Amino acid sequence: MARQANSKKTANQVLIEQLMVKVGKISGVIEEKAQNIFVQGNILSRDEINDNSVEFMELFVMLLQNEGKPDRRSPEFKALRQFFTTMSQQIQVRGGNMEEFVRYIQFMQEVMIEDLATTSDLTAAQTREILLLLASVFNDIILDVYRVYLEQKESTIQAQQEELREISTPITEIWDGVLTLPIIGTLDSSRTMVVMEKLLSRIEQDRARVVLMDVTGVLAIDSQVSHHMIQMIRAVGLMGARAVLTGIRPEIARALTSLNIDLGDVTTRATLSEGLKEAFIHLDIHVDHKG
Repeated sequence: MARQANSKKTANQVLIEQLMVKVGKISGVIEEKAQNIFVQGNILSRDEINDNSVEFMELFVMLLQNEGKPDRRSPEFKALRQFFTTMSQQIQVRGGNMEEFVRYIQFMQEVMIEDLATTSDLTAAQTREILLLLASVFNDIILDVYRVYLEQKESTIQAQQEELREISTPITEIWDGVLTLPIIGTLDSSRTMVVMEKLLSRIEQDRARVVLMDVTGVLAIDSQVSHHMIQMIRAVGLMGARAVLTGIRPEIARALTSLNIDLGDVTTRATLSEGLKEAFIHLDIHVDHKG
């Protein structure tokens, strides 16, 4: 009779009853697994794990109360997804491992499936429906957690790259009306735009009349890098300032020659100090040398 009565229940109803009747047992197994993963590494406390287990069970039951396949757009599904996302962020901030967290989510699914095997009064159709339901929910949750993780990682990388660009292109006023721009590494299109925007803003802000562009830190040069460099020199000229290129090493000079890059109308000096002297001449500044 029990099997016949159960055969009329949906997968959602069966799972809700299973969770409500065996909530203590299922929560206990999940908490034990979480403690083995997270407590030993001082990532989550036992109280936090217990609270998370209870909250998960409550959210999961709320999701199942909507009959049929869970709707990803429903408030219940969004709440469950937010729960796992917040937990994953908390674990990562404390030095936890993303792969371990995903295995922990998968373990939650395994616990429910294993407990399902002890329920003997289910039909084959019900068992299949429940397995598909669990797979659908947990797969969606894992995909969402990974998506948020990758988005945050990409955002962090972009922020680090922006910070590196700021550090690698410091613009300094070394004399009244004279700016220095040391170019280090490689100039690509995106970096050129950032550097040029900063440089032109500083020329306007400081009313600079000379810009010393030092390429001592440029390890290699190709046609693209030289094109970006000439772009910046022309932009400086359009702002009414004079660009002086300094620090061209012999290998860079040979590379520019082999690329047929014409720097005939560009003022060049061997060192930054020589470039500063050229700036003084241009500004009609006379510095007394005291021996």
